[in-house]
Amino acid sequence: MIRPILKYGDDVLRERARTVDALTPEIDRLVGDLIETMYAAPGIGLAAPQVGMPLRIFVVDLSVGRDLNGPIVMINPEFVEREGLQLEEEGCLSVPGFNATVVRPSRVVVKGLDRQGAEQRVEANTLLARAFQHEMDHLDGLLFVDRLRGIKRDLIVRKIRKLTRAGKW
Repeated sequence: MIRPILKYGDDVLRERARTVDALTPEIDRLVGDLIETMYAAPGIGLAAPQVGMPLRIFVVDLSVGRDLNGPIVMINPEFVEREGLQLEEEGCLSVPGFNATVVRPSRVVVKGLDRQGAEQRVEANTLLARAFQHEMDHLDGLLFVDRLRGIKRDLIVRKIRKLTRAGKW
């Protein structure tokens, strides 16, 4: 089922997501919904808080559905390693229409459970590393806008407030 994606300003996006205690049929259904919603958006990643579920789950698929191996599902993910530096433009399904250059590590290793509950470790570089970090931020109540400083951040926030007042956000 395609779920509505929450936008900047929604309180759920600011909550630290809770650990998933058990892989239940409801959790499996949520993972399926995240995948379907991500592809429909279309996007390369989506975290459970973005659909109003403050749980530590995200999905990523850089191929936007073209990779036969399917999306990477991470439940209760944690960073094991982070190193390097990359500056690339980033956008977000919860902040539609806005992009900005964000500084992030260029390589990460993330561990977590897959959809079947098996522990996995995934090493990621460049865009996949960025996607993992972006989705992990969602699990910690952060948006890419929060990583910006100065005029760029202020400009985006002011535009969103103006759109909100006009009923267009």
